[in-house]
Amino acid sequence: MEALDNSSDYSDYYDLDFNNTVSEIYNRRPSKDFPTIVQVLAVLIYSVTCFLGLLGNSLVIAIILRMKKSVTSIWFLNLAAADFLFNVFLPLNIAYTAMNYHWVFGRDMCKVTSLLLNLNMYTSVFLLTTISFDRCILVIFPVQSQKHRTPTIAWLFCILIWATGFLMSSPSLVFRDTAALENRITCFHNFSLSSSTNDTTLGPRRHRMVTIVRFLMGFIVPMIIITVCYITIIFRLKKNRLAKSKKPLRIIVAIITTFFLCWCPYHTFSLLETQHHSVPKTVLETGLPLVTAIAVSNSCMNPILYVFMGQDFKKFKVTILSRLANALAEDTVHSTHSFTRKSFPKPSTVTEKESILL
Repeated sequence: MEALDNSSDYSDYYDLDFNNTVSEIYNRRPSKDFPTIVQVLAVLIYSVTCFLGLLGNSLVIAIILRMKKSVTSIWFLNLAAADFLFNVFLPLNIAYTAMNYHWVFGRDMCKVTSLLLNLNMYTSVFLLTTISFDRCILVIFPVQSQKHRTPTIAWLFCILIWATGFLMSSPSLVFRDTAALENRITCFHNFSLSSSTNDTTLGPRRHRMVTIVRFLMGFIVPMIIITVCYITIIFRLKKNRLAKSKKPLRIIVAIITTFFLCWCPYHTFSLLETQHHSVPKTVLETGLPLVTAIAVSNSCMNPILYVFMGQDFKKFKVTILSRLANALAEDTVHSTHSFTRKSFPKPSTVTEKESILL
């Protein structure tokens, strides 16, 4: 950890990911009136997310572990595990924000918390893309795909997804750093890999490259693939006159939609931040902490969607655990001949054929 030279106008020392205040670590400090509302909102969102994320995702993991092992359960188990892992370390960032962005957890944990945010984003979007592709192949080749659709292959895909997500998140391990600023320690991205302020080109270029790659690989490309998959699914279902249980499809579409809605503002402001000289300081100072909090909140959304969109939600006597189980185990595609209201299986009798991705 080094003390920062105070001779820069706006170098590549600023906060990102948990965008504390997008202030330069050098001369430009955020206005004293700014932090109160923004920090309180950020702490509130982080705290609610952490509580619901740990509780909800742990319940989802527990339920899936008790279900029959299937390709479907493996996808959702890893999705919940990614969110749960991120929420375990979220209290560090809650404390950081509450302490006016004074980092007391060391340089290594500064890197780890940033890594986990990006790892959560990449693993989640890669899993959602895989789920969409899996559904698409299953609808196009319903018989042939079952021959190769095994839990072992699903686990291999998940291992590949985690490894790729870690690789894509590795810039946090390289560039995330801590530095002393007056009476506080800040956790930030040091894209110049130096405390010198003489470099005015390499750091910003690295910043733009990391941001653009994250935007393309963590947002645009997956969104295009997912969109194509579901357009294909809808076209094929209509063409073959297949009836489907609408609620499971709504759950999956809702999860995907929620992910992109939560992360879209974050990517937008991250791109704006690479052009900080052309963007008003107050816009970034106010916007980045809030859009980061919104992105973080996605890690608690899936269990909520399972409960509120589960098939038994309107039956008030059904417990939350039952709703979660039903949401994770509903049937999706039936022929028009076999679909009836009685075709929904009980959670205890769910089979691979009756899983949410079928």
